[in-house]
Amino acid sequence: MIRLFVSDVLALGARVVPRPDQARYLTAVMRLTLGGEVLLFNGRDGEWRAVLSDATKRGVALICTGLNRPQTVGPDLDLIIALVKRSRLETIVEKAAELGARRVVLTQSRRSNADRVRVERLSAIAEEAAEQTGRLDVPEIVEVQKLERILSAFPAERGLLYCDEAGEAPDALEGLRNATSVEGGGWSILIGPEGGFAPEERVVLRAMPNVTPVTLGPRILRSDTSAIAAMTLWQAAMGDWRGADPVASNRHSS
Repeated sequence: MIRLFVSDVLALGARVVPRPDQARYLTAVMRLTLGGEVLLFNGRDGEWRAVLSDATKRGVALICTGLNRPQTVGPDLDLIIALVKRSRLETIVEKAAELGARRVVLTQSRRSNADRVRVERLSAIAEEAAEQTGRLDVPEIVEVQKLERILSAFPAERGLLYCDEAGEAPDALEGLRNATSVEGGGWSILIGPEGGFAPEERVVLRAMPNVTPVTLGPRILRSDTSAIAAMTLWQAAMGDWRGADPVASNRHSS
């Protein structure tokens, strides 16, 4: 069934007016007719069934008819990604949404070499991925910040999985199994740029007590592949995937 992310309050009988692009999608692309059913979510009120009640040249309206799924909260996982080329960054954002990230934090590191970032475009990609994957929220895309600023303000109670192929570190699963010092503060995964982290950035990261440095295998991976691999391993070890350790999942999620 068609799923749409909306900003409106969702409740029984609530009238929802989709954005013009969403209205065109419903009527011109999906050919939805009066009485046709869709699913709506807003990240707050759960997922609701709704029917098309009005369709004119000026727009469409939907009426909520019943709660389909109550709101749930996924794992508290951020992806901090150093800027890379636009096409790869868009892929990373899409896959981060599919893999359950709560936030994607964009960062400028010493060796970042990327095109201009359009946060609105990345937010639209995250929204579409959330609609397609069935999650009940949309990851927040956080504006670009300097890596030094992010690290200096990083919460002491939050775990940071630092993917560095240049230093000596355990593989990701071993590193996560041994990361027992962070409880209840959620996790962030840090992926560097195509040129890797600068030596001075590695020094800062290695000195942080809540950092778990890991490698992602014997091969050098591109940034988009690294992000997908790291998130997959984190989900398998600590996240909300089937088969994950429920104790670890509860301990490291909010």
